[in-house]
Amino acid sequence: MTHDATVGRLKRLEEFTLMDLEAVNLVLRGDSVIDWHRLELKTEEEARALLLAQEFRPDEPSDRAHLENLKNEAIGYLRRHFDFPIPSPVARASVEDLLLLASGKGHRQLCACTILKAMHIIHHVAGRELLFSIPMSDQDVFHLVEEKVYRVIGGMLAAGFPITEFIGGRKNKDSLYTKLLSKTDTTASAIYDKLRFRIVTRSADDLLPVLLYLTERLLPFNYVTPKQSINTILHFRSYCDSKPLLRSLLSQLQTEVDDDLKVGDNSFSDQDYRVIHFVVDLPVRLPQEILEMAPPAAWSLGPLVFVLCEFQLLDRDTEASNEVGDASHARYKERQKQAVKRRLKIGVRPLREPKR
Repeated sequence: MTHDATVGRLKRLEEFTLMDLEAVNLVLRGDSVIDWHRLELKTEEEARALLLAQEFRPDEPSDRAHLENLKNEAIGYLRRHFDFPIPSPVARASVEDLLLLASGKGHRQLCACTILKAMHIIHHVAGRELLFSIPMSDQDVFHLVEEKVYRVIGGMLAAGFPITEFIGGRKNKDSLYTKLLSKTDTTASAIYDKLRFRIVTRSADDLLPVLLYLTERLLPFNYVTPKQSINTILHFRSYCDSKPLLRSLLSQLQTEVDDDLKVGDNSFSDQDYRVIHFVVDLPVRLPQEILEMAPPAAWSLGPLVFVLCEFQLLDRDTEASNEVGDASHARYKERQKQAVKRRLKIGVRPLREPKR
């Protein structure tokens, strides 16, 4: 199917590249891009698309200067602490060229990959620091996130993508209190779903194409939070084996590929509940008027902040199954509520039999 050029189109499974499969596998497993040893980009257009997915605007002089500063800081860090030998052509390369070098072979490929990993961390730290420096409340920042998410997914819906349901929202304070009381780690920083979004696709075969599109337009795969992914829908190896093109790419993946479902540690979820769930530190571009109000010390941090969001992805049949019996959301909330009630009353002590 072809859509408006600003929206793009959904890739069919038989069009996936090795890079595409690497990206969706990372999201499903909750791995870290820092553990990768190479990229699989083929053209400058693909490298540019990866930068755009991070919310960079490489044609704007200020963004180009910021990318160069990130690269130079990364190189300086590697040389200071690891005496890392970086050839001059690699050090002088643009970020797009670094991305392509990281997809090649040899010593320059290793150097480019290492620089990009350091850049990734430096950029993330700067975005986090900027978030705490700007004169905006959490609610105002959340509004920027919602605008971005609704713009992208609204475009997908308008273009006829195979999405049957989309729900977004913020966790209200009562839900936040209940969740914290139900967790062993009762700190607000342990809550990843203050902003959460749920997408239901038409069929199971739409899951990977929709997920890939989201990584290209909304939630870069490299900012998925490690060890926070759940996949109880797709047996990844078997699923790829059933698709000729994906099967041909499996042996080339640099990360582990297995058939194990990746379950979470939520004791209130029923064993029959199925979902693809992941947390992403979503890059959000700040309006210029907000950046101008930031303190001078923040001006070198760039225009982007990061905001944790939870995404759930499932197909229509799985959604219907989840709403039956103990797997339903209502039963889940009741189990959570009863556990909190018990914890508030008696803590971790076992219940004693009443005296007769």
